[in-house]
Amino acid sequence: MAWQPDRLLPGFEALELAAPDDYDGRVVATLVRLPVPEARSGAVRGTVLYVHGFVDYFFQRHMAERFAAEGYAFYALDLRKHGRSLLPHQHPCFCKDVAEYYGDITSALAEIDTDVLLAGHSTGGLICSLYKHQGELRDRVRALWLNSPFFDWRAQGAMRRKLKLASFLGRYFPFSSDPRSVLPAYVRSLHTNWDGEWDFDLALKPLMGFPAYFGWVRAIFEAHAKVHAGLSLTCPMLSMHSDEADIVLDWKQVSRWSHTLGSNVSVRQFPGGLHDLVLSRAEIREEVFRQLFAWTATV
Repeated sequence: MAWQPDRLLPGFEALELAAPDDYDGRVVATLVRLPVPEARSGAVRGTVLYVHGFVDYFFQRHMAERFAAEGYAFYALDLRKHGRSLLPHQHPCFCKDVAEYYGDITSALAEIDTDVLLAGHSTGGLICSLYKHQGELRDRVRALWLNSPFFDWRAQGAMRRKLKLASFLGRYFPFSSDPRSVLPAYVRSLHTNWDGEWDFDLALKPLMGFPAYFGWVRAIFEAHAKVHAGLSLTCPMLSMHSDEADIVLDWKQVSRWSHTLGSNVSVRQFPGGLHDLVLSRAEIREEVFRQLFAWTATV
């Protein structure tokens, strides 16, 4: 496949990345890029590859344009079974092991063919951290930027016991799910149809989400356990989180487990920020970008 105009974001280009069939059948991932102007193609400061979260896809045009303004070549990856890569026969946003996504990142890095700042939001932050630990082309990842990485469940007591039961059942019934597990409050806080300022495709990031399949819950527990045990990463890492304003994750858990990634990690808090910090109100996201690019200048 060749690069084509992206069907969702005018001015961007997309490339379908083939992958071996899995238990759902045909699999693809999609690499999206903001083309670098010819006049600047020889003066690129660096390259970033962004990976989205659960029930998510890349739509943050303003983030790509901000990276471009700072001199970066920008790429984003819609992982298999998410966003542009979701095929009709697939279980949306499903995996039995987060390592299934490593091949998508490897294919993207092979196409980009240079070292990158690997950036991950929420579940993408979990996946990117583990890719740097175990992925085939992990040496091409020169630094990690983690935007509210999903390193633990926001669940205690009875809710956590329900998640553990779902994880146990996920071994035997991976496609069973609790249809009420994904709540609409976060999408309502983002989208222009309700309380937000962002316009994204509600077929790809629906108000009621997609099912949190028990097999996926099991995969996430196993991924969390690896982070909690420590990854001993040595590359520069920047982990950012909100406070109680994050209605998806517990910021204290984000902060705690970010420190298990390795010795070269900086953790920053942005009070009042949304779960996806770059979608927060203008003054917060500008501070996120200011601190991000001040950090990248040092690494």
